[in-house]
Amino acid sequence: MKPRLLFATTNAGKLRELRGLVGDAVEVVSLEDVPPIPEPVEDGETFEANAEKKARAYAEASGLPSLADDSGLCVDALGGRPGVHSARYAEGGDQARYQKLLGELQGVPEEERSASFQCALCLAWPGGESRIEVGRCEGRILTGPRGSHGFGYDPVFFMPALGRTMAELTQEEKAAVSHRARAFQKMRPVLLALQATG
Repeated sequence: MKPRLLFATTNAGKLRELRGLVGDAVEVVSLEDVPPIPEPVEDGETFEANAEKKARAYAEASGLPSLADDSGLCVDALGGRPGVHSARYAEGGDQARYQKLLGELQGVPEEERSASFQCALCLAWPGGESRIEVGRCEGRILTGPRGSHGFGYDPVFFMPALGRTMAELTQEEKAAVSHRARAFQKMRPVLLALQATG
């Protein structure tokens, strides 16, 4: 029987990404697959603090090793905002959030629109042990959206090395270069050990 890993999210996009990255080694279940667990308040000042708080809470409540991420977009011209508030940056959906961002960056020249997607992943066990890995993806913010894949700020996040936005990448391409993928690759040995101990 494959070990089960609770990925503490209800975000279908994130869940799809992680399942694609893990393959068949571990059975990844989401918050929708377990009895309701009160959602921890994400009040940390860093991605790492929020990821760890969530992972520990869900591991204790579910009795399963739990993986939680906190990630977001940090724009240099905005002093690192939206940062840990990326998901709550504006009322409404993804489009409302990136449109607010574009509005705040109006008039900022291209060379000053540098940004990075950052992700902290925390894997916590019911006994209290935890491990954190971080990943980063560098780019810049365009003046308008491009592409129809991905979610969040992907349509306005341009990667010069690839000549495309995150939303113009296929799922496979994104899985190779995203901030979450980079954090996950660092976590892979720990997840493989989880598989070995079953």
